[in-house]
Amino acid sequence: MSVWLLFPLAVVSSALLTGGLRRYALSRSLIDVPNSRSSHSVPTPRGGGVSIVLVFLLFVPIFGVIGDLEWPAIWSVLGTGLGVAALGFLDDHGHIAARWRLLGHFLCAVWALYWLGGLPPIEFWGGVIDLQWFGVIVSAFYLVWLLNLYNFMDGIDGLASVEAICTCVGVCIIYWLTGFAGLIGPPLLLAMAVSGFLVWNFPPARIFMGDAGSGFLGAVMGVFSLYAAWKSPVFLWVWLVLLGVFVVDATFTLFSRLLQGHRVYEAHRSHAYQHAARKAGNHLSVTGIVAAINILWLFPIAICIAVFGLNGLLGVVIAYLPLVVLAYKYGAGKIDPEFIE
Repeated sequence: MSVWLLFPLAVVSSALLTGGLRRYALSRSLIDVPNSRSSHSVPTPRGGGVSIVLVFLLFVPIFGVIGDLEWPAIWSVLGTGLGVAALGFLDDHGHIAARWRLLGHFLCAVWALYWLGGLPPIEFWGGVIDLQWFGVIVSAFYLVWLLNLYNFMDGIDGLASVEAICTCVGVCIIYWLTGFAGLIGPPLLLAMAVSGFLVWNFPPARIFMGDAGSGFLGAVMGVFSLYAAWKSPVFLWVWLVLLGVFVVDATFTLFSRLLQGHRVYEAHRSHAYQHAARKAGNHLSVTGIVAAINILWLFPIAICIAVFGLNGLLGVVIAYLPLVVLAYKYGAGKIDPEFIE
């Protein structure tokens, strides 16, 4: 069987599993009921992201069998992805205190870094810097922040799915353009698994991703970015650019709320994308705009970094500046007066 058959099979399998998970959620009353901090108005089943987890973790070892992916990288993504998804699944079904979730996230990050060998050397202004043991600490916080920000940004229909698809497909094209086609398989598989889920999550969503799916996506893409950076340091900058919408909105919102004295893990609806969805009166237009930003702005900058030699740090600054302006314009971190309890 050609390995390329895995990709359409992943789409179909994920779509079918998501439909089954929707029935399971309805039977177990795993329903996300709208409240004052929600961005939706209709009670909707949650936990559909488990389909992404199952399809990806089932298929990704095949790339190790055929030699397209080293087994340490597979063990890294399997252990980290499964651990993060399990924590999210348990939290979706009940509640895990934030401190224990955070501890679990750091343990998953340590697992990933053990198999990857830590943080790869970073390309910086024409040179390469090896942070050694300090790099392990930095990369652990990087992975934990990425998986949590992906959870924070999964707040309107289709957004997290579209971001993952745009990012993974974009990086696959860049791998192909730069002669690293051997890296394409895993991120393309993830994009296809998410595409199957999006059939059910496209606005208006019939099921939500849940913490199991959103945290898993952030963690796995974080591992992908570090693994690719071991192959070529420039790829870390490429991933940071492609994930720019989520990184900027979540980080801007976090610091804004910290400055206002809010609790970091307290549920809220003050991200820029949530303000934008309320102003637009629907989720589809905001999700579509995010897709357009990824395709028309971030992807070309990532190509300039990887193909045309644009300095990675400079590329990130260029990519992020307009996003910071948008986050400020849409009041990221600020609570609308009508939603204050």
